[in-house]
Amino acid sequence: MSGRAKLLLLGVAIVVVIILVLSSTFKVTEYQQAILLQFGEPREVVNATGTQQPGLYLKTPFVQNVEYFDKRILDFDAPAEEVILGDQKRLVVDTFIRYRITDPLKFYQTVGSEGIARTRLGAILNAATRQVLGTVELITVLSGERGQLMRFILDQVNRQSKDFGVDVIDVRIRRADLPDENSLAVYRRMQTERDREAKEYRAQGDETSQRIRSRADKERTILLANAKRESEILRGQGDAKAVKIFADAFGQDEEFFSFYRSMQAYRQALSSDDTTMVLSPDSEFFRYFGRLYGQGEGALKP
Repeated sequence: MSGRAKLLLLGVAIVVVIILVLSSTFKVTEYQQAILLQFGEPREVVNATGTQQPGLYLKTPFVQNVEYFDKRILDFDAPAEEVILGDQKRLVVDTFIRYRITDPLKFYQTVGSEGIARTRLGAILNAATRQVLGTVELITVLSGERGQLMRFILDQVNRQSKDFGVDVIDVRIRRADLPDENSLAVYRRMQTERDREAKEYRAQGDETSQRIRSRADKERTILLANAKRESEILRGQGDAKAVKIFADAFGQDEEFFSFYRSMQAYRQALSSDDTTMVLSPDSEFFRYFGRLYGQGEGALKP
């Protein structure tokens, strides 16, 4: 055998050895989980979820092969679907889910690939979304109760996804829009409803305001009546004291008391500059003037 033939044979042997070595090993990273198959039948699960066993592994060349599945959390955007709500309104819902392959052996035996798994998940998510949203009204979907609805959908999806080794971690509504043909009508109806509620609130406010105002007026009337009653009592007590004082004064000096009261009457009657009085000469009203005049004449003619 010539030297050239020997070199060629050696090269072929080296290539065969390299192929055998490469075919006898497989590498699993920390982000992967693998199933070792022999003639298509699962023999071993390597680095499954919940374990940390990445590294280099051996297999039988040409007899065994390896299927890899992602170990990380995966995302899936479901196609937008039109659903009918509990109040018979239509809504276009765009949802997405986050999931993880937790049982690679069951996953391989039931769906076989991530593409088929996504198709199954999309159908399950669509059915669960229709079932849950079909029991509520539009205002509920648009309110803060959406989180509770998502939990209901998540529970339903998870109950079915576990059958093929998938654990759904989260479900979210990315977008929820009304169909173009009835968006305007629904918005107008919602605006009318809000206007009606606003009028009711204003009417309730006016009623409350009137009730408070009536109560305040009633309390004001009671306070004024009480104050007037107390003032009348005080005035009566004052008048009684004044009468008593006058009576005491009258009892001590009747002539002086009569003179004092006449002076007060003169002052009140003649307080204005344009007062005109027509009295007879012998009127008792000016009797003290007459007496003073008589005393003056008596003084002049003793």
